[in-house]
Amino acid sequence: MNNTSPEPLAQAGALTVGAGVCVAESQSGFQRIRILGHDVDMVTPDEVLDWIQFRARGRQRAILANHNLHSLYLIDRDEAMARFYDMADLVQIDSMPMIRFAKLCGKPVGPQHRSTYLDWRGRFWDMTQRYGLRVFYLGGEPGVATGAIRMMEMAYPDLSFSGRDGFFDVTREGEENQSVLSTIRRFAPDILMVGMGMPRQEAWIAENYRDLPPCVVMPVGAAFDYEVGVQKAAPRWMGEWGIEWLYRLCHDPKRLASRYLYEPWFLIGPALKDLLRR
Repeated sequence: MNNTSPEPLAQAGALTVGAGVCVAESQSGFQRIRILGHDVDMVTPDEVLDWIQFRARGRQRAILANHNLHSLYLIDRDEAMARFYDMADLVQIDSMPMIRFAKLCGKPVGPQHRSTYLDWRGRFWDMTQRYGLRVFYLGGEPGVATGAIRMMEMAYPDLSFSGRDGFFDVTREGEENQSVLSTIRRFAPDILMVGMGMPRQEAWIAENYRDLPPCVVMPVGAAFDYEVGVQKAAPRWMGEWGIEWLYRLCHDPKRLASRYLYEPWFLIGPALKDLLRR
């Protein structure tokens, strides 16, 4: 990875043409396309990591978001989610089914543009330790946050890492929320990872972003549940094949049936019918 800026940024809003499709430039300089009515950036995992370290080392305010079919379903139904994505500086594609659907629609996107924490977590933590970046994790149950701190202390002894659980009253002016913000400000992270589940984590970031210290803020869902073994991650080849959702569904069908069976059809079904009519 480069230890300086990513490629020089193109002017925001400029238009380029690839594979016969007009593609906008995002504010971060990457090509931006629309999938199922919403914007995503065509970035590779290496580009995401370069983007994170450049902004974190420069103490810049930035939001790294990600889109999958679940977030696309929620964004039109949750005002706070929509506000969060409007604020985001970079939006990864965290879904092979999304990529396959976009290719079917003629978008210039491929498997190399899938970017998710579970695929680049090892490189991410090596990077944070190498550059001395301070990381704060907010989320999970109390045991998850505590276990994550112990695990990071053992695996990355030179890493400055702290955190706390995500079980608190998130009312913006409430005592608990203000205490959480004070704790984060005292630690002064370069990177803040928020893992409180979708859409709660996105809503919290959107509501509290202006009160956070300058850092890269990224929602990470159940990332540390996987790290400490509360949940078992799917084999990474399943992610590459686009069937990671099936592994999760089989392990937690009651909670995930609607997310993985109803929501995708609700989103993609009408669009597929339009494609077949052409």
